Amino acid sequence: MTPVLSAPQALASIAVMAAVTFLTRALPFLLFDRGDHPPRIVLYLGQVLPPAIITMLIIYCLKGISFAAPAGWLPSLIAGLTAVILHLWKGNDLISIFGATALYMLLVQAVFN
Repeated sequence: MTPVLSAPQALASIAVMAAVTFLTRALPFLLFDRGDHPPRIVLYLGQVLPPAIITMLIIYCLKGISFAAPAGWLPSLIAGLTAVILHLWKGNDLISIFGATALYMLLVQAVFN
């Protein structure tokens, strides 16, 4: 059974959540708005984090692949290569993601079922 908060506890909880939400939105502007150029660490993180996050997502998505039968790994390989080809061809993240996802679902549902 969940405990019931009193009115002052509920208002205090809402106030704390609102303050934390405001600070997480405003703090970057307060800390890094010191001229025309952002700090070097922010530029570095902007270059390094996107590929690192994509790599982690790829590893997470491919962790359950089974090599016992072609149906376990071939759709993922084809869709992954399609994503790379679409991205190199068009340079658009959304086209790459949606195109590869649609092809993967087609392969899994209709071809390798």
